[in-house]
Amino acid sequence: MRSSTKWAIVRVCITTCYLFAGWLLFTGSFDRESLFLGVVCSLLVALLTFDSFIVETEVAWRSLVPRLHWGGSYLLLLLWKIYQSSFAMAWIMVSGSFRPRVVHFRTRLRSDIARAMLATSITLTPGTVALEMDEDHLVVHWMKATTSHSRHAGALITGNLEKILRRLWG
Repeated sequence: MRSSTKWAIVRVCITTCYLFAGWLLFTGSFDRESLFLGVVCSLLVALLTFDSFIVETEVAWRSLVPRLHWGGSYLLLLLWKIYQSSFAMAWIMVSGSFRPRVVHFRTRLRSDIARAMLATSITLTPGTVALEMDEDHLVVHWMKATTSHSRHAGALITGNLEKILRRLWG
């Protein structure tokens, strides 16, 4: 069996697992019929669309399957940053000390999923909105910009999120 065929089988299996997890999340049913139908539908959709979900050149196993023990840490850190930023933004609005700026910076994340999670997390955090993501380059609107230096701004905006995402997705 050729390596491209083996990789296609792995991509179908991973896509099926993700689709089935979504099936379980949306149906919430663990009946035998529902589970069977979920597996069959997930497999059929995966066979038809696995090229859309996982690019053929994305060969790193770690970039497709997260390390779940870091997922809890990431979720807790994200919730803390959202909580902390909410109060900081309230104070900025009350005091009128905002200095909006669009900043550009690069991320060291290699996985597309990790980059998308970083951009989404930046947008979820009050005071920042990810405007554009192009490969490893992010454009972010920052409500209280303290610097215009790209590397320093990136470190201030992402904080530890990027470090944990690197451990989560490899």
